[in-house]
Amino acid sequence: MQLSEPSFWKDYELIDSGDFEKLERFGQYIVRRPEPQAVWRKSLDETFWASNAKAFFKKEKGKNSTDGNDRGEWVCKKDMPDQWFIKYQYKEMNLSFRLGLTSFKHVGVFPEQADNWNYIYDAIAGLKTKDCPVLNLFAYTGGASLAARAAGAEVTHVDSVKQVISWSRENMEASGLENIRWVVEDVLKYCRREAKRGKKYAGIILDPPAYGRGPDGEKWILEENIAELMSLCAELLREKDAFLILNLYSMGFSSVIAENLIKDYFPGAKQLEFGELVIPEQSGKRLPLSVYARFRK
Repeated sequence: MQLSEPSFWKDYELIDSGDFEKLERFGQYIVRRPEPQAVWRKSLDETFWASNAKAFFKKEKGKNSTDGNDRGEWVCKKDMPDQWFIKYQYKEMNLSFRLGLTSFKHVGVFPEQADNWNYIYDAIAGLKTKDCPVLNLFAYTGGASLAARAAGAEVTHVDSVKQVISWSRENMEASGLENIRWVVEDVLKYCRREAKRGKKYAGIILDPPAYGRGPDGEKWILEENIAELMSLCAELLREKDAFLILNLYSMGFSSVIAENLIKDYFPGAKQLEFGELVIPEQSGKRLPLSVYARFRK
């Protein structure tokens, strides 16, 4: 198992974390929001947090999250915009993300995923053939899709939320990219149909939530549905010259579970890596944010 840290960010920084919160800089703006993994004490005092945060996420009282997303509202200082842009660069990959303050504490990007974006870019560059269809499932605002497209892949981006697809398109255009295929659909339905068609992909990126809903009310529960999804992906990933990334945010899942899923459904996997995606803060502590397993073959 290894700890993977994003090391190419200039527009993002984890300043401090603790007491179930984190203080982050996105571009020139510092925001304060809940973080259930930060069970330790803060390194910086409350005066620093309060004076430097331009926006603070206030959770709704009496409502506990059942899907991994806290609900509430942002309390902002006067000079805090509703939307702004940040950039990310790795080798020849130059990405731009439009950020915004959502009612679910998210801002439109998961910074720890930059390590996976780098992996995607390098994996595509290392393929032996130029034919490179890539499938991004539960694709959110498209960081992984942008990385794959920047590397020259033919990208299919699947998410069940139409508004999120529109956000992804904004990020594509801001990054100077084009021709990503957008699909608003339940992930399992889409993969079942692709498997029946005999479709094969050079790369598959899986970033399933703990809980979710499809566009027609389809229910996604990670523990109940991950086995079928992995089985379908085993059919969809081509035999050679391919890669796959499995990323899991569920706090009940360890990286060993991700490793076992890969070994079970992809016995031919080579160069298997698994571990945690973490972000270091100024004090030296590291905040764990997801677990992953990935391989090339």
